[in-house]
Amino acid sequence: MTFDGRLVKKIWVPDVFFVHSKRSFIHDTTTDNIMLRVFPDGHVLYSMRITVTAMCNMDFSRFPLDSQTCSLELESYAYTDEDLMLYWKNGNESLKTDEKISLSQFLIQKFHTTSRLAFYSSTGWYNRLYISFTLRRHIFFFLLQTYFPATLMVMLSWVSFWIDRRAVPARVSLGITTVLTMSTIITGVNASMPRVSYIKAVDIYLWVSFVFVFLSVIEYAAVNYLTTVQERKQRKLREKFPCTCGISSTKTVLLDGTYSDSDVSSLERYARGQIVTEEDKQDKMVIHLTMHNEPNASKKKGLKGYVNLRIIQNTHIIDNYSRLLFPGTYIFFNLVYWSVFC
Repeated sequence: MTFDGRLVKKIWVPDVFFVHSKRSFIHDTTTDNIMLRVFPDGHVLYSMRITVTAMCNMDFSRFPLDSQTCSLELESYAYTDEDLMLYWKNGNESLKTDEKISLSQFLIQKFHTTSRLAFYSSTGWYNRLYISFTLRRHIFFFLLQTYFPATLMVMLSWVSFWIDRRAVPARVSLGITTVLTMSTIITGVNASMPRVSYIKAVDIYLWVSFVFVFLSVIEYAAVNYLTTVQERKQRKLREKFPCTCGISSTKTVLLDGTYSDSDVSSLERYARGQIVTEEDKQDKMVIHLTMHNEPNASKKKGLKGYVNLRIIQNTHIIDNYSRLLFPGTYIFFNLVYWSVFC
């Protein structure tokens, strides 16, 4: 015989509750969703429809590449294990779920049932039933909303290495824009996350990406500073030797570090083709020595001194190194990151 919820109020039923429930209720549309079925052999089936919001302790150290294990715990409130025994009738087969069930952020990988005894110092031992769910977080949403934009911002910051070092507004604005965008991404991710006192996997990726973007700005600051120092030294050299020695002003400017091979060849032909008087010989030799003796002086300082002098004299070489160093280091970081957390 089958009865509705009206008979339940007149007979004894187990006083089972959910241990870590934060909010729960019995569905009552259109009446209380409770069923009582009595079999001829004396067995009683007691069923009700309940929605439970329960607490789940989660570890976000690998977020969003994490898996979480949550559990529902059922226990009698008043009756100890001497009065009431709770157990799963068919083990894991006692729990039936819909195969089409899905969550917005998680995939239910597996579940299992267990039973244990819980002890309270004031009342005694109680039977407790456990339903444990293993949940794996969907990563695709975070790839689109977090990882992919952060990677694009880092790649965008590398564009400044191909922009001329004299284009100060272009390189500075690009660097500041990428830094602010990375700050916005980090703030948005942290705003939607619980405030925890440890570092999450997504924090590592975002902050390393932020450091790469910030270093691209620092790189241009170094290039701009070395360029300024170089131009100041050349200006002092021109003030010390003001004579142009018959060379046009255009050729004099080309000697400031931006001359090409064709310009040097033309200057050499000019020096050979002209008859040099005794008065101009000293000035001519100054220009000739400036053009040809710098490499010889650098070699005497050893390999390290030569490399440092070359970087200072040709500040754009820092950009050339950065074009390889920044992408290579970031690719290596991604390989290590995804191999560790996936």
